[in-house]
Amino acid sequence: MLRTPTGGAGHGTATADDRPMSIGTVLLQLRDEFPEVTISKIRFLEAEGLVEPQRTPSGYRKFRAADVERLAQVLRMQRDHYLPLKVIREHLDALARGEQSALPSGGGPRDLADGGRDAESGRATAARIGRAELLAVTEVTESDLDEWESYGLVTPGAEGGYDAEMVTVAKLVADLGRFGLEPRHLRAIRAAADREAGLIEQVVAPLRRHRNPQTRAHAEATARELAELSVRLHSALVQTALRVRLH
Repeated sequence: MLRTPTGGAGHGTATADDRPMSIGTVLLQLRDEFPEVTISKIRFLEAEGLVEPQRTPSGYRKFRAADVERLAQVLRMQRDHYLPLKVIREHLDALARGEQSALPSGGGPRDLADGGRDAESGRATAARIGRAELLAVTEVTESDLDEWESYGLVTPGAEGGYDAEMVTVAKLVADLGRFGLEPRHLRAIRAAADREAGLIEQVVAPLRRHRNPQTRAHAEATARELAELSVRLHSALVQTALRVRLH
């Protein structure tokens, strides 16, 4: 749920609630529902015409409550329906004009929007999206995707298409690309991920070879837990290294 600024001592008025907000304040509000959103993403959505905040004489962005709600709508439609930004913009503009506008069908399966995972097991489902749908989700060109695949960052499944995990990878590669990080810069991350996966495989391999189905299921759960711990360790190490370099 979005947090709404209020006036002092808890007596916010309608006017106070609609006070201009900085992009940092907008980010804090959106992160309750969209923890992965960044300032870069908000600026990108502005550049694509999805939101038009006011500007101060010195050029600073000033957002209103309506801008924040529109951003939330955009992010929900991307997350829940995998709609390209052009379609989202046209849909919201039609609603703003008071026109009846049915939400178009998304490019990807609904269970991919839910993270592509079974609610009980936490394992990826078989749902996949095609190449054209992945391009719409990530908002990149054919040549961009070709380059990602040439570096092994994004790969289609054996039966074609891209599963939930690969969609997540592609979206992250796209987001990093907006900061100027090219696929060649990300090869080291991919190599490190392969090494970590190999290490986890060594740990759980004896369990996976066991005849007992419960033991094999335990191997899958252990692998997921180790993967999560590995990601957390990687994040902590990066943050620690940055602190050393920036101070």
